[in-house]
Amino acid sequence: MAFHIISKRHFINIILKSRLVLHSLTLLLFSLISINGVAQNVPIKLIVLDPGHGHATYMQGRMYTGLDPEVHVYAPVGPDVETYLKSINGMNSRSSNPTKWKMVVYTGSDYLEKMLTEKKGNAVIISGNNSKKGEYMRRSIEAGMHVLADKPLAVTPKDFEMLKKSFKLAKKKKVLIFDPMDLRYDISNILQKELAEIPELFGTLKKGSVDDPSLVQENLHHFLKFSGTVPARRPAWFFDIEQQGHGITDVSTHLVDMSQWAGFPGIILNYKKDIKILSSREWPTDLTPSEFKRVTRVDYPDYLKKYVKDSILSVLANGEINYTIKGVHAKVTVNWRYREPAGSSDTHYALMRGTKADLELRQGADEKYRATLYIKAAPGVPATDFVSVIQNVKAKMQQKYPGFDLIQKGNEWIVKPGTFKGTNSAEVAIGYILNNTMPAWEVPNMIAKYYTTTGGLGY
Repeated sequence: MAFHIISKRHFINIILKSRLVLHSLTLLLFSLISINGVAQNVPIKLIVLDPGHGHATYMQGRMYTGLDPEVHVYAPVGPDVETYLKSINGMNSRSSNPTKWKMVVYTGSDYLEKMLTEKKGNAVIISGNNSKKGEYMRRSIEAGMHVLADKPLAVTPKDFEMLKKSFKLAKKKKVLIFDPMDLRYDISNILQKELAEIPELFGTLKKGSVDDPSLVQENLHHFLKFSGTVPARRPAWFFDIEQQGHGITDVSTHLVDMSQWAGFPGIILNYKKDIKILSSREWPTDLTPSEFKRVTRVDYPDYLKKYVKDSILSVLANGEINYTIKGVHAKVTVNWRYREPAGSSDTHYALMRGTKADLELRQGADEKYRATLYIKAAPGVPATDFVSVIQNVKAKMQQKYPGFDLIQKGNEWIVKPGTFKGTNSAEVAIGYILNNTMPAWEVPNMIAKYYTTTGGLGY
């Protein structure tokens, strides 16, 4: 038997040409070694920039595969970053499934420049004062970092123009901008979307009208919420429309997203051609000094006094936009109150009108404030035919969701979801970053979404 001596370099070249080994090396590069439930040598290292909203913790509710447990925080000194760190400490010290985040914190007036200089991560979470968000996103993208920004990414038409430039820059830098939309991962919303995609049940979306839109999204929020028995703190700037934004450019982001996502699934929207704003309106929620102080822990700051009359603070938190998406009439409505009545909660309402059925999501007192989906035959659809369709749909959906059921109550059917294995926006964001790609519709539809919300401002 003859043996041939080859050089080390030649040997390496032979190995690297093997497709199997190349595949193995790729898997090894992105593989995660778990020690005591904490991922090591992982490809995503988080930075949290100037946290000022509770959503800054959305990637840290548990230890996700794909995230380094060391998280770097850059923020100015103050109650906002203290509230954020208190939340993380609470999760790290809880008795059930505690997290194991290692927080490395820098607080100083030069926090933004410090973050950009040190560049301790490759994905930046931005969830705070919306008036700063545009610059934070642009600077982070310029530094070559992915941006995970809490909604809204834009609160004025000027912000919208800046956002479009940021998306172009992100494409050039080969990084992603993503705004997590948690309503997409709620089973009731998922089922409304899936049932609307069954032609024999739903038909097609009606065009509707301003007075009778075919896509309706509405929510109710409360300023005063509780963490256990203690009121959760909101920063004072949350009540300044120049810093937080108007109601119709803030939480309406979720509602516009739902109309696009459920009504036009997988379709790439062109905001210049497909979206038309018809009208909008907004109105205030009034707070007394004691109510404001209970929520914020402070008295009215000077920048809010222009909204105060006879000691009452008026916050333009409520709003409504009427518009069309590809000719289909849609309406979104945002409502805010001071505090929720005993036993209730924030609520979400959604309606999709089809040529064969209506799909209506309610979350009121009759539903004990739990999101519940109802199906109702459209006018003119024969009852006997509809009952047959209902039975076929039930059998089809039970194959995907064991325990799924449709229970008749009067002239409606209540949807029981059955067994559901869900995901969340954190897991989706991790997948997007690891693959460095998103579905083709995400970016153009984000642009369409913020065109709608900022376009509705003062229309």
